[in-house]
Amino acid sequence: MHKLLASAYKEFLLLTRDIGGLAVLFLMPLLLVITITLIQDSTFNTIKQNKIPIIVVDNDKGEVSQNILENLKSSKMFELSEQSNEKLVQELIQNGKYQLAIIIPENLSKDLNQKVSENVDGILAQFGAIEDSLPHKTTILQTKEVKLYFDPATQFSFRNSIKSGIDQMVSKIETQAIYKAFQEQISDDPTEQIFDTESFITFKEIIPNAGKKALIPNSTQHNIPAWTLFAIFFIILPLSINMVNEKNQGTFVRLRTHPVSYGTVLGGKAIVFLSVSLIQFALMLLVGIYLFPFLGLPKLDVSGRLPLLFVVAFFAGLAAVGLGLLLGTIAKSQEQSAPFGATFVVILAAIGGVWVPVFAMPKFMQALSKMSPMNWGLEAFYDVFLRNVGLSELVPEISLLLLFFVVTTVIAIVYYNRKNAV
Repeated sequence: MHKLLASAYKEFLLLTRDIGGLAVLFLMPLLLVITITLIQDSTFNTIKQNKIPIIVVDNDKGEVSQNILENLKSSKMFELSEQSNEKLVQELIQNGKYQLAIIIPENLSKDLNQKVSENVDGILAQFGAIEDSLPHKTTILQTKEVKLYFDPATQFSFRNSIKSGIDQMVSKIETQAIYKAFQEQISDDPTEQIFDTESFITFKEIIPNAGKKALIPNSTQHNIPAWTLFAIFFIILPLSINMVNEKNQGTFVRLRTHPVSYGTVLGGKAIVFLSVSLIQFALMLLVGIYLFPFLGLPKLDVSGRLPLLFVVAFFAGLAAVGLGLLLGTIAKSQEQSAPFGATFVVILAAIGGVWVPVFAMPKFMQALSKMSPMNWGLEAFYDVFLRNVGLSELVPEISLLLLFFVVTTVIAIVYYNRKNAV
């Protein structure tokens, strides 16, 4: 135990002498999580609160087009402006001045009412509800197209959501026109309400929580755990670089002359850098609790969750330390350890769901993400933050993180012993 503590004290002295390195370890992750959360929260607010400017060209000037315009104006998504020149509108969209333009065709109201009226008359005539000495005739009308011009830079998901919303709105207008035509035919009182045109089927969003209090996910609850993991795993860079420097400076050679096992040396490093990762996590939590509300971001709610959060952070830190020990043992120079470590952490973050949600990845990448320790840690954090689970539900993820630490550390020890065997 004394040798282990002495090794840890040596690592502590080395770390505290590098003020620039400490600043990178603690300040850069804080700046990263603040910047990313501000960007993502602003994006969410743009979609939810700020209205998207769109242009409408009304070539119909009828009842249906007025209904469409009223629906768009009443929507919380759009800020409406009208134009009459379709070519000018195309140029505005092409130049990125607007994201969307809607072109309502000519005679839309007239042709729709005629089409509906003829269909209703035909149906009622079939049942003998109306008397008609002449055979029923149906006018062949050309299908009307509501054109949607999108900015070429507009995301595909946005286009689909807008097209779906417009389609639902137009379908509702057509349905109301059919109800209205039937009512005019079978009722002498135009003010009489025969049909209920309100939607019968509605949707309700529910977060399943097995009776526990559930939180609505926000940018803070996603970014704090994700970028905390990113910061924790980035400690493999200073850890591996320190180990490479010790090898190049002859420190490891001197250590071999003492009765100290390589496992003890690694244990001292693990204690110090695990402590660093937990301090990083604590700072991230403080930023989410106290600084984020000051910046206008959602406050991080950790009430009743702190013990479990630190349990997850502890095992995530172990996994990161194990990876750093293995890299520091194998690497022969800083030119090997630094670029490889940085790139490998970025890859683990990418496939682990830190940048892109796992469900949005291709099937192959979804399967590959299960091999990333960042994915295990991220799922464990989400379980605590959003799913309100207990310690027993966290066992699978933290067991994988612990196993990762054990495997990487054992490989590092075996590799060192074989390489330095007499």
